[in-house]
Amino acid sequence: MGRVREHVNLGKWSREEIEGILQTASAMGTVLERISFISGAFLGIPYRESTLIGSKDEAEALVIDLEAMDCFTFIDYVEAGRLSDSFRDFRLHVRKVRYRRAMVSYWTRRHFFTDWRYTRRVRDVTREVGGERASNVVKTLNRKADGSPILPGIPERKRRITFAPSIHIGTGVMANLRTGDYAGIYTETEGLDVSHVGIIIRDGRRLLFRHASSVKRKVLDQDFLPYISGKPGIVVLRPEG
Repeated sequence: MGRVREHVNLGKWSREEIEGILQTASAMGTVLERISFISGAFLGIPYRESTLIGSKDEAEALVIDLEAMDCFTFIDYVEAGRLSDSFRDFRLHVRKVRYRRAMVSYWTRRHFFTDWRYTRRVRDVTREVGGERASNVVKTLNRKADGSPILPGIPERKRRITFAPSIHIGTGVMANLRTGDYAGIYTETEGLDVSHVGIIIRDGRRLLFRHASSVKRKVLDQDFLPYISGKPGIVVLRPEG
């Protein structure tokens, strides 16, 4: 994979503490336990957008910034963490999660949530979760309504997206969601698949949405049903293994 420029900021943790978190998680029996534990370690971490380094005009760097994160880098780190038992492993898996073929470049970065569907790590279970009320739409990702790109230099991608409309999300759909499911908030905006992402967490009878919130400015848990109310719907990717 070759050497790449790196930017590493572990925030409040030492490398040894990160190793301890990863080793504890790796000893847990199930994927859902590992994801719940690792994502829980990030609760309270500040929200910050644009932490990644790279564009069509700037060389990409491998960024691991645990001091602050946006919604997408949050799930990047959780997904990489649940696959790792050491910091060396974690760094490798951040590459694999964030970039196609683990090649660190702006062009191979997985810019869209549904890019994750084309890996063996997760499975799109939106149809399974939403049942007969799930909807399909074909969108051209990265093309705005006026025809200009959202991300300059990145090719357009026509993609069929399945989402569960929020108006139909009741007890049936909620019962099909599991701790550790990655949930994207479907958007009707042209050129995008989702507007936000987070993780489903079951806490007793409560169903929570754990995410890096741009409104609350930190990683936190919110009750899922009130949160999704008024939003178009959800896309659900379930971790494998």
